[in-house]
Amino acid sequence: MIRPDIFTETATALKTIYDNQLPQLRQLKDWQSKYRILMTLGKELPAFDSEWHRDEFLVQGCESKAWLLHYQDPVTNQHFWAFDSDARIVKGLIILLLVQLNGLKAEELAHAKPELLLSELQLQQNISQSRSNGLQAVLNKIKAVM
Repeated sequence: MIRPDIFTETATALKTIYDNQLPQLRQLKDWQSKYRILMTLGKELPAFDSEWHRDEFLVQGCESKAWLLHYQDPVTNQHFWAFDSDARIVKGLIILLLVQLNGLKAEELAHAKPELLLSELQLQQNISQSRSNGLQAVLNKIKAVM
């Protein structure tokens, strides 16, 4: 069973990342400094129960293992996610997507372009093709809930 608080705790953590680490990333110019921050972002998220590391939550298309949980609030129609990966850099990159998408309604998700942040931060030219494919797989899974 999925703990409902995982989505509220993740939303709080993503908001903190959006407010604190994202402005830092925007100011940095060199890849190594950005990489160090990306590697630590996953520590900000609440613990992801090992029982959620099931195939039904596994993102297909990621070279590393990545699990994505989804919840849509029946009252507000907002979409929320919880996420984990066995690769810290992948976790950091996915967090950058989720800080922009978490809490949006379906119509907002349909118009969202979270990959633009990766371009703005000049991350895409520094990540491997397999990681880019994994990011696209996560985006596809997120958009599939609409």
